[in-house]
Parts: sequence; C-alpha cells; structure tokens
Amino acid sequence: MRDPRIETLAKNLINYSVKLQKGEKVLIENFGLQRELVTALVEEAYNAGGFPFVLLKDHIVDRELLLGAKEEQFSLMADFEANVMSKMDAYIGLRSGDNINEHADVPDEKMKIHGTTIGKKVHREIRVPKTRWVVLRYPTSSMAQLAKMSTEGFEDFYFDVCNLDYGKMDKAMDALVDLMNKTDKVRLTGPGTDLSFSIKDIPAIKCSGQMNIPDGEVYTAPVRDSVNGVITYNTPSPYQGFTFEHVKLTFKDGKIVEAESNDTERINKIFDTDEGARYVGEFAIGVNPYILHPMQDILFDEKIDGSFHFTPGQCYDDAYNGNHSNIHWDMVNIQRPEYGGGEMYFDDVLVRKDGRFVIPELEALNPENLK
Repeated sequence: MRDPRIETLAKNLINYSVKLQKGEKVLIENFGLQRELVTALVEEAYNAGGFPFVLLKDHIVDRELLLGAKEEQFSLMADFEANVMSKMDAYIGLRSGDNINEHADVPDEKMKIHGTTIGKKVHREIRVPKTRWVVLRYPTSSMAQLAKMSTEGFEDFYFDVCNLDYGKMDKAMDALVDLMNKTDKVRLTGPGTDLSFSIKDIPAIKCSGQMNIPDGEVYTAPVRDSVNGVITYNTPSPYQGFTFEHVKLTFKDGKIVEAESNDTERINKIFDTDEGARYVGEFAIGVNPYILHPMQDILFDEKIDGSFHFTPGQCYDDAYNGNHSNIHWDMVNIQRPEYGGGEMYFDDVLVRKDGRFVIPELEALNPENLK
C-alpha cells in the first residue's frame, strides 16, 4: 500500500506547485528511479486533465557518460532534451540517489561540458524561464545519514517539511518582499562576516512551494558591482562531487578577489570558470521552520530557518543584475545562536538578529508562526 503522504505530496506538486491545467503537458524527470512518487505524479497529472511525460535517469549511468563526454555528443543530447522541454508547459524534477559524491572523480572539464550544453540550453534557456517548474529530492537512507537521523526519522522529517502549509508561508512572505523592494543597502555581520551590498531596484521573489520542494526563501540579487567585505560560510557546500568547508570569500566592488576553503586550489578553479563566476547572482533569506541543520543537500540547506545564502554565478531573470555564468553556487550561512549568531540590516535598520526577525511586520516568518 502506498504511503498516503506520497499521495499528498503528488497532489501538492501537480495542483499547487506547477498548477497543471487541463490539456497541459508536464515532464516528470527522475534521477534515481523512485517509482512510488513518479507513478503518483502520473496519476495526479491525469486527474488534472494533463498529459504526463516521464524521463528516467540514473546517477551511476550519468557518471559513466560524463567520464567520456565530448562537446559534440553532449550538444546533441542537449538538442534532444531541449526539443522535449520546449513542448512542455510544466516540469517536475525528482532527484534521489545513494551517493552525493557520485561525480567526485569526474574531471572538471567534463563537468563543464555538461554545464555549457544541457545545463544551459535545456534548463537555463528553456525550463527556468518558459515552464512552470518545481525541483525536489526524495528521501533515501544516504540522505538520512547526511542528516544524522534514522531512516524512519528522516522520512517523518521529510514529509513534515514537504507537506507543510505553503499557502500560509506564501502570505507571510509578502511583507518581506515589500520591505526588500524598498531597500537599498544590506549589511550582513557575524563570525568572520562583515559584508555590504545594494539590492536597489532588483525585485524580491518569494519561493513558497512553486519552484522547490522543500521551499522557504525570498531571493533577490545584489547590484553586481556593489558587494564589498568578507563572508565566511558556516555550512558544508557540496559542488561538482566535492564537499567544500570553511569557505571564506573576500569581495571588492562586486568581485571575489580572494577565496579560501579546505581546498583553496579547487575552489579557485571553479571561480575561474568564467568572468561571472567571481560575481554574485543571488542573495536569499531562508525561513523553513522544519529545516534547522545542514545535510549537504542544497535544496534543503538553502531553506534553513535563520539562514541566508549568497550565490556566486548566474543570476535569475526575474531578479536580474546582469551577471552571467555557467555556475550558480548556493552557499549557506546560518545566523542562529548555535551557529555563532549574526545580524542582518536593511538600510541600517536591524531586521533579523540571531536568525529571528525582530521588526513586527516580519514576525509572521519566525518559525513558530509558520508551523
């Protein structure tokens, strides 16, 4: 018998996240062969009067393809997938796997081929701007291990996070969106962090279950050349099969002029991918009340209650600051007391301290008010 929480999740994804309408086409892409949720999504798509299409992939097979990747080959693959994506009204990306480091031994130049072909042509040029889309993980024992939880305990946590009342969160975010849209200068402080930048005239976008599950962030972007100071990220950050820790970035006039981590040489190679890799494409504030600790999965970690992420690389079209890159690397800083605390100022007014909003219009986003 199927877990009823899976059916609830499938209903929410089809009817709330991508709002599938009668006659519309949805592509369900699954890395990891999670048949229960895929079949539930197919059923719900039919119930909504839509037409589901399914693309199944596997991380181990994907690694083998990447190891021998050639530009011409992946360009043809991108043409194939772009042709399919261009015919879709909606997209649901379901990610799962037994090993987050499956691509750890894939050379950087091979990973770059994927990013400049499929990543760019299929996802950045078609899926993100032209479909209603949502991306999510599915619970596995390896995810439970990363979260330092039992498998059953992690499943309970997962469904609490993914099936919360995102409509309630959506309304609570309106005040933060309004405030960010009126703000010029942002300052972030905390252990190893003193960073200032402008978000003037760049729209703030709320994320409340329409694009990611789990969700819970409001994002914008810094004015490209306005970032100055130092930021030290206090959560591990997996990227291209390697987990970076103790990342410290120094900015001058928007550009990363110094980068340090547990592998300083490797991180600088990533930031040398292209010119835009050393500039920032996103600033976002995390508010999900159920996600409290990092688990090396960015779809969860970037939504951590009391966190923010500051993202080198490509900006989003709806929060456009002119930065273009083949990377988009969400790295997270948690400002709750157990992670060292910190402050967030908008135009010299303290709006959040130690992870809690401290002005009345934003208190609805504190965790006890979202559960």
